[in-house]
Amino acid sequence: MTARAADRARYDRATAALDAPFAIVDLDAFDANADDLLRRAGGKPVRVASKSVRCRALLERALARDGFAGIMSFTLAESLWLARSGFEDVLLAYPSADRAGYAELAGDPKLAAAVTVMVDDTAQLDLIDAARGGGREVVRVCLELDTSLRLLGGRVRIGALRSPLHSPAQVADLARAVTRRPGFRVVGVMGYEGHVAGVGDAVAGRPVRSRAVRLMQGAARRELAERRAAAVRAVRAVVPDLEFVNGGGTGSVQHTAAEDAVTEIAAGSGLYVPRLFDHYTSFSGRPAALFALPVVRRPGVGVVTVLGGGYPASGVAGPDRLPVPYLPPGLRYDGQEGPGEVQTPLLGSPADDLLIGDRVWFRHAKAGEVCERFDALHLVSGDRVTATVPTYRGEGRTFL
Repeated sequence: MTARAADRARYDRATAALDAPFAIVDLDAFDANADDLLRRAGGKPVRVASKSVRCRALLERALARDGFAGIMSFTLAESLWLARSGFEDVLLAYPSADRAGYAELAGDPKLAAAVTVMVDDTAQLDLIDAARGGGREVVRVCLELDTSLRLLGGRVRIGALRSPLHSPAQVADLARAVTRRPGFRVVGVMGYEGHVAGVGDAVAGRPVRSRAVRLMQGAARRELAERRAAAVRAVRAVVPDLEFVNGGGTGSVQHTAAEDAVTEIAAGSGLYVPRLFDHYTSFSGRPAALFALPVVRRPGVGVVTVLGGGYPASGVAGPDRLPVPYLPPGLRYDGQEGPGEVQTPLLGSPADDLLIGDRVWFRHAKAGEVCERFDALHLVSGDRVTATVPTYRGEGRTFL
């Protein structure tokens, strides 16, 4: 029996009493992936990206391991909720325009001590000040460095359109602006190199593209390491007691950790290992988060239909943003239909061995987004469900 066949057998045994659709997390795989992230981080703490987990119980499980420290959140409302739930170090990875949230933050000493907000423009400071509503707590601020690789004098840009702060001087200027402003304190610098951390460099069947990606990423890592170090030096000249410098992501953990200027690594997708993280030369993980859909029809030879399945991931629309039928191996979408809102036909010879009521196991393209589709995760260890825990959705928390 192959490893995938063995996984399918134990997942089916563990969830035999459950009616699909439902989602699981394989705790054995989750823990192995956590160990691998820590190994690649080389002793630097790993901050867990909550958008890639979206389940408080599993955030707590990761943070209970030595080597993980703090959360990287994705909205201010989520940050405040997590802080009120007992998480003591929450870094908001994106600027916010949540005025009510800022009023709550500035008016509560516990929240103000636990939450750090992201800033890359003085206009964001203006918004926070206007939203304080009398709150006098000092707001902890992290400055975001643009990590994009710019070539040909800036005419070519590779990387996400995030912060406008590209040069060390620009980051230092904002640090000075924050320090001159009452009610704020710079505590960190962040840079997310998504063009390295989130782009696979070993795409099956595309050797030329894969080599081009590797060449690009090598150049990007070298350029960013030099520029990030200069930016951190410039900020430390303004803020000598800077608490942290955050960088990286699941696909770049070991490379970012090798930079002396970086003090902590961000990662989250590497805990679940969705399908977009299958194509890296630098690491391989174990799929930990899956969802099961029931077979409800057998339209003909080599075809079954499952209930649900239309769960595309964010990003540029394309086949790589779709969930992938995973177990049993060998099933594929009908090119005329794809995954549907209510039903999804699947083609392939394994369909003839599936009966009405059997499960097909899928992997989502991205990590935490699958939790927006399910209100609970069944935690599997070995061949049994050891617990069922709510996702953010299951706790009534849909932040975006």
